Amino acid sequence: MGADVHKDEDRSDSGIPDPEYLSLERELTFLLRRARANQGEMAREVHPDLESAAYGLLVRLEEYGRQRATELAAYIGVGKATMSRQLRALEELGLIAREPDPADGRAWLVDLTDEGCRRVTHVREARRERYVSQLSHWDRREVAELARLLHRLNGVMEK
Repeated sequence: MGADVHKDEDRSDSGIPDPEYLSLERELTFLLRRARANQGEMAREVHPDLESAAYGLLVRLEEYGRQRATELAAYIGVGKATMSRQLRALEELGLIAREPDPADGRAWLVDLTDEGCRRVTHVREARRERYVSQLSHWDRREVAELARLLHRLNGVMEK
């Protein structure tokens, strides 16, 4: 037994560890850990009392506009009770408003308030400015390629 023990799925057909996949796993772990921390920071920038998990809901509403609560729950991957609790908290913070869906009186439509939209837009613009600053030494084609590959990866991971 040594520190050189690897799982079978990390090995090629020849039994040698696949360095590409080991590197990918390490970099994704680091990226996801950093993304979780950044999401918490961005949530607090929107509102000091905003839970980090709710930040994604606000971004979704900013990008796609008014949606049913059930659509948001499906997108985030949570149940109705959890979604209801998160929406109630966002409503209490003045970031969203809910109204009955005219097409289905049992359903609720959720949208950003003007204040919610202003705050989310401000935080997202500041984040993009940080990306521009942090990646200023990259060629724009590299940035576009990274975005393309991440989009492709997200598509594969969604399935």
